[in-house]
Amino acid sequence: MVKLVVSSILNLALSLVLGQAWALNPISIKGTKFFDSVTQDQFFIKGVAYQPRSLAAGFTDPLSKPADCKRDFPLMKDLGLNTIRVYQVDPSLKHDDCMKALEDAGIYLILDLMVPKHSIVRNNPEYDINIWNNVRSTIDAFEGYSNTLGFFVGNEVTNDNKTTVASGYVKAMLRDTKNYIASTSSRKIPVGYANNDDPDIRLQIQSYFNCGKDEERIDFFGINLYEWCGASTTYNTSGYAERTKDIASYSIPVFLSEFGCNSVTPRTFPEVKSIFGPDMTDNWSGGVVYEWSQEDNNYGLVQVKPDNTISLMPDYTNLKTTLSLLHPTGVKMSAFKETRPISTCPAITPTWEPSEKLAPTPSSAACDCMMSSLNCVASDQAVATTESLGTLLNTVCGMTSCDDISSNGKTGVYGKYSFCSPAQKLSYMYNAYYTNIGKKAAATCNFNGMAKLQVAAKSSDQGCSSAKDTPNLDSKTGMSNAGDQAKSDSFMVALAVLLGVSVLAI
Repeated sequence: MVKLVVSSILNLALSLVLGQAWALNPISIKGTKFFDSVTQDQFFIKGVAYQPRSLAAGFTDPLSKPADCKRDFPLMKDLGLNTIRVYQVDPSLKHDDCMKALEDAGIYLILDLMVPKHSIVRNNPEYDINIWNNVRSTIDAFEGYSNTLGFFVGNEVTNDNKTTVASGYVKAMLRDTKNYIASTSSRKIPVGYANNDDPDIRLQIQSYFNCGKDEERIDFFGINLYEWCGASTTYNTSGYAERTKDIASYSIPVFLSEFGCNSVTPRTFPEVKSIFGPDMTDNWSGGVVYEWSQEDNNYGLVQVKPDNTISLMPDYTNLKTTLSLLHPTGVKMSAFKETRPISTCPAITPTWEPSEKLAPTPSSAACDCMMSSLNCVASDQAVATTESLGTLLNTVCGMTSCDDISSNGKTGVYGKYSFCSPAQKLSYMYNAYYTNIGKKAAATCNFNGMAKLQVAAKSSDQGCSSAKDTPNLDSKTGMSNAGDQAKSDSFMVALAVLLGVSVLAI
């Protein structure tokens, strides 16, 4: 207990010295529950999915629009919310203003790390440097905010028993995400997975992401649940009671990462009384209602007008009325002693197929090193036709072995450059054909203008596949992240002395 309190005080002092005046206490995990790391109070997620969008405008980052954030977040506070879930952001944009507006409203962020452009595709899964670099950049952009509650490493990636191999690639990304946060962040930011409610694989998914090595297991679990539809449904008839039984022995926090069936409108949210009442608070940590703004799917709590102002919909008023009556308190962190064993990994079957051997960590350094050893590479024309890279790869892979760039999440066999970008893989294969089959004849490095010759900087790719990336500089402090935990620990000890706290308590 002393260690927890002292650590929280010193983390706060460290953040102030580094220029991060945290307005909200970071949320931590103990066993199956979330807690405020300073007050030690149990934390229940009262959240909303926040991704205002326009199909005509395409993807927009909602946390890069300060005017919209300052318009929306006070309304969320008035509604009684303390968390938003955001599905995609652009890590290159500025987010300080929106994250400060969130803090001012007392609201935390749970952020999905994959975006459609850089994601593991369930039917043809791969895990490459484009995905991983975007994940790293997103972590860098948001790990410095104290109200970043956690990250989702995936959302319904495997959604039936025909796409289970994709979960192995997600778990590889989970491993890398947790290791990266551990090496770059001054605090532990939890990482979770959001699952759909498919009856054929929901229990396997639940077990799979909570089994194995610590660095390969999620810290929390989300379930997108839409089984409770309308006031005529009850806790027992909705399926909520059954889902509660499913997680009764689970060892980490579980919450509804999406809820709010809209087959009956306007929604009156009768399920909220169970989510934040005696039916569920012993086993669940709250939920995220879907969704904030009215879109084509008709789930909105508010309507964004053409002049960018907001009108409240009946769903907003109904949810506010229901939430205002519910104030779960839970237990204090110091008093919570329960521990549960981690899950047993599901057996490999015809309907559950991911290999125990996970895909390797993508490395830009390895791929760049490899590229520097090639004499025949993809031309600018080939690289520019991004949508055709797969077709070009299939063509050359029909002429020579592509084992070095291929991956198989079912067998657990991964080529040494399986994580490189499609353009880099194409270059590697053009060079393999040019060298081994074309005997380095200039005419064999053409492929109808899709390949070109270059002078290689290296005589071979020996040692390239083992080259590793280094963590980025911390986006908030400018300090090197790799190995800085020791510096942070030393600084905290110095602060302890200044504060008159026993170093033995740290």
